[in-house]
Amino acid sequence: MHKTLSVAKDTWWVGVNDYETDLFESLWPLPQGVAYNAYVVLGDKTAAVDTVKGPWFDDYIDKVATALDGRALDYLVVNHMEPDHAGVIGRLKHTYPGLEIIGNAKTLPLLKEYHGIEKDVIQVKDGESLDIGGHVLTFHTIPMVHWPESMVTFDATTRTLFSNDAFGGYGAHEGGLFDDEKPRERWEGEMLRYYATIVARYSGMVQTALKKLSALDIANIYPAHGTLFRQDIGQAIELYDRWSKQETERGVVVAYGSMYGNTRRMAEAVCRGISEGGVKDVRLYDAARSDTSLILRDIWRYKGLVLLGCTYNTLLFPALDALCVKLINRMPKKRVLGIAGSYSWSKGALDALRAFAETVKLEKIGPEVEVFAAPTAADLERCLELGKNMAAAVA
Repeated sequence: MHKTLSVAKDTWWVGVNDYETDLFESLWPLPQGVAYNAYVVLGDKTAAVDTVKGPWFDDYIDKVATALDGRALDYLVVNHMEPDHAGVIGRLKHTYPGLEIIGNAKTLPLLKEYHGIEKDVIQVKDGESLDIGGHVLTFHTIPMVHWPESMVTFDATTRTLFSNDAFGGYGAHEGGLFDDEKPRERWEGEMLRYYATIVARYSGMVQTALKKLSALDIANIYPAHGTLFRQDIGQAIELYDRWSKQETERGVVVAYGSMYGNTRRMAEAVCRGISEGGVKDVRLYDAARSDTSLILRDIWRYKGLVLLGCTYNTLLFPALDALCVKLINRMPKKRVLGIAGSYSWSKGALDALRAFAETVKLEKIGPEVEVFAAPTAADLERCLELGKNMAAAVA
């Protein structure tokens, strides 16, 4: 859709929109596509900031050539070595043989192994700068946001932070690139879904990065995925600060695994209790049929979480178990948890959910409910009670 676009003084967007990849990292659905944002900065010397995923080289190199307008490309800044950002480095080097590649000490081994590149490499330290004539680029490491070598690049001239995966989101650019060209509700949900699936485990490191970057006089935030922020960078910073502090909204996610509908009936009773308790934001998900990234997104948004699972071959129903594994990896905090299970010829689900609760160490809200075969009226009344208690806990 987009040609090469000017996004700041002497600065060009040379990224691409990908509407063809179905699953990001072969895991997360992309109903709105995804953008690989990359940039070129022109001074007395020229510098590219990041590249794109391998299949999009032709689109990318055409835009780079347009931005350069006949000039050579002197530098490539590699903020992150993951292949969706660094997939065409080898081909870019072949196109511009004099290109020097800039990265930190943890970038260089990955550069060698992915692309076989060891020459024409400049290793930079945290806080070190490169003057390209008219623009001074400063490099700041933000390890584990979300890889060890991750860094950001700050152009002091335009006050632009090329922020790598930080502040990124799913979704291709359907119209404009910028926050003032699209409604917030269109990008915020995909930004949170990206955070919950990709970055959430490293929320402590996000807080460290935010404190570090607060010393910079930033006017623009240009991430490697998603919306570019120029009108109001505060909204992006505020969201990242809130999400990484695990601050939540008043609401409850109810996720269940059910084979024949009995555990689903329990989940619906919990939801009724939550609603009767005065909470309007209730999200009910069938773990076997719902997109896990949407469940994780809403878990990261809301304070309350209720998990209900049936027993499957003596274990927790697989789809709900998979959700629990992903949650353990992301280390949620500052939330309240309710659990319930069902069984027929063998118990197992509730014990597994108890073990999950012990691992994540969230405050538990009762009652625990365990149902044999189909729920009775008394069982459903206890589920309703759990919902009401959850509503009170998230108030």
